[in-house]
Amino acid sequence: MPTTSIIHVRIDEKIKKEAAETLEDMGLSLSDAVRVFLKRVVADKQLPFELKVPNATTRRAMEDADEIVQAKRARYHNGSDLIGDLEKRRGK
Repeated sequence: MPTTSIIHVRIDEKIKKEAAETLEDMGLSLSDAVRVFLKRVVADKQLPFELKVPNATTRRAMEDADEIVQAKRARYHNGSDLIGDLEKRRGK
């Protein structure tokens, strides 16, 4: 039997909980999912999904959101409120 090793990963508690629940519905544990992910990386010599660089519009929105958080100017109850405010700031 191969020697195993432990990986420690820091993750937001809410994401961990939601992922564990979703994976459980698929019959997988978090550990199972990480093993599957790493096996695909090894087999394919790439990530098992596409990563894209944000376009200029997305980068501006991310910068605006970072500024809002840093300045603590606003708080939003949901993503739609944030997007609406960002669009107002851009004059849309």
